Amino acid sequence: MSDTPAVTIGMINIDCADAGATAKFWSALTGWEVVASGDGYAMVSGGGLNLGFGSVPDYRPPAWPNEHGSKQFHLDLACSDMAATEAKAVELGATVVDPQPGETWRVLIDPGGHPFCLTDAKNWG
Repeated sequence: MSDTPAVTIGMINIDCADAGATAKFWSALTGWEVVASGDGYAMVSGGGLNLGFGSVPDYRPPAWPNEHGSKQFHLDLACSDMAATEAKAVELGATVVDPQPGETWRVLIDPGGHPFCLTDAKNWG
């Protein structure tokens, strides 16, 4: 039996209103490269991972806080400096939301309306 998995995740795709703008935000925040961009789609890649973005007509972003299960998913970013990463994300167009879940996590919304969390990289081993 092979140690190679039968299936691997090639890319995580995220719906949004503007694929190009959303990819630019995530590229600038993560340092990953925008490796594809076209009419209604874009992809960033780095560290062996790929995030794809697709423009959806009449896109409605999820809500925060998420009381009705509309969030669907979010990204957790392990940061060596949470305050600096938060400042950079806000400079790039993200917004900090209320309420916050405590001192060890920070919740922000990307320019496309997607919630994401910042946490201390030391907590991830």
